[in-house]
Amino acid sequence: MRNGQSVRSAPGNLLLCMLLVLAALMAGFLAVQPASAETILYRNFTLIDGRGGPAVPNAAMLVADGRILWAGPMAGAPEVAVSVDLGGKWVIPGLIDTHIHIGNLHDLTQDEKFYSPENVEADLRTYGSFGITTVAIMGTDKDSIFQIRALQRAGRPMMTRIYTAGQGIVFRGGYGGVPGINRPVATAKEAAAEVDAQAAKGADYIKLWLDDELGTMPKMPPEISKAVIDAAHRNGLKVYAHIFYLADAKRLVAEGIDGFVHSVRDLPVDQELIDMMKARGVVQVAATLSREAAMFAYGSPAPWLSDPFFMQSLSPTALTLLASAERQRTVAGNPTFPRYPAFFDMAMANMKRLAAAGIRYGLGTDSGPPGRVAGYSVHWEMELMVRDGFTTAETIRAATLYGAEVLGAKDIGVLERARWANFVVLDADPLKDIRNTRAIRAVYVGGTQVPSVKR
Repeated sequence: MRNGQSVRSAPGNLLLCMLLVLAALMAGFLAVQPASAETILYRNFTLIDGRGGPAVPNAAMLVADGRILWAGPMAGAPEVAVSVDLGGKWVIPGLIDTHIHIGNLHDLTQDEKFYSPENVEADLRTYGSFGITTVAIMGTDKDSIFQIRALQRAGRPMMTRIYTAGQGIVFRGGYGGVPGINRPVATAKEAAAEVDAQAAKGADYIKLWLDDELGTMPKMPPEISKAVIDAAHRNGLKVYAHIFYLADAKRLVAEGIDGFVHSVRDLPVDQELIDMMKARGVVQVAATLSREAAMFAYGSPAPWLSDPFFMQSLSPTALTLLASAERQRTVAGNPTFPRYPAFFDMAMANMKRLAAAGIRYGLGTDSGPPGRVAGYSVHWEMELMVRDGFTTAETIRAATLYGAEVLGAKDIGVLERARWANFVVLDADPLKDIRNTRAIRAVYVGGTQVPSVKR
């Protein structure tokens, strides 16, 4: 991770943010390329399109100017001048992480002073190299993110695409977010005004935190969470919430919430919550199983610390810190540490029950804060879902089609006509073993191959 300089943005200081982003663009950081007249046929691979049907062996896909024109058996492929032989590999849609944080981390220190267009760009390249071609940032962005997103959507980016909540809403003095970025509110009026401000900037959705950190901090009162939800809906935006407790999940569903970005972790979800969620169309945006596992995994030497696939996601300093006995003792010495495995088990059980009941879900990791590793965490999340009883096909759909549906994105998530050519080329079959999603040969965003991250 490269050091970034602080970008202190406020609603009245958007011009400065824009100038900084444009300067980064001139330096090549954002790597948005204009549409070209290229038409390429990718051939000789097994297609797993994201919809859950049978894999198509000996397949082909025609891509023009970054979008898919046709996909199917190679025998039916149109003739074109340029083709790329993928050598019998497997192709899946680009993966979607529906819950991340970005740009605020240097090694294992999280602070708003690190947030910059350059740091955001570095994180996006890391995600892209791991096959994650779309991310949803949950409430810890500065205003410069809106210019970065605008530049992406104006052309064909060469890196992971972003959706953002801008600055999330927290209760003043309470739990959540990154200090200096998030918007603390004390009244319903303040809450509505902050939502209006995020909507005016162009937020894709609104994020709020409802938690008391196991009774150690004040919790957002109902009148404030209801004001956030009502203001967001008035602005035509959905609201996604950080929750921990079953009772809080029920309260927010009654208030009109649109989705949860974590599993309930204190108690088993009951039929009352399931019925409420189904009746109101509330989605499980992300279960963040890998986040729950990461809370205790680094209290001892984690076996993947020497895995080259894991190691490419972090700086040498961060890897050294995670592997140090001193840090492991600090993690294990947290008074709450003994409770984390039970929270993880509850998250696993509740995710499976909601899915079995027909609740819509995506796949998200809450990666970005220290120890929740960008890129790698998606593959860990997928492995945990399979351990939780999901099939490999269901897990791939969670990370592709379902993620796109949660975000309301109709041009990603599936490899079919008119969608962006966001895809991952794998050396092994992920339907046989979900860990084969780590056997990445190449990643394409909008038909452009993403470079590997070199640290």
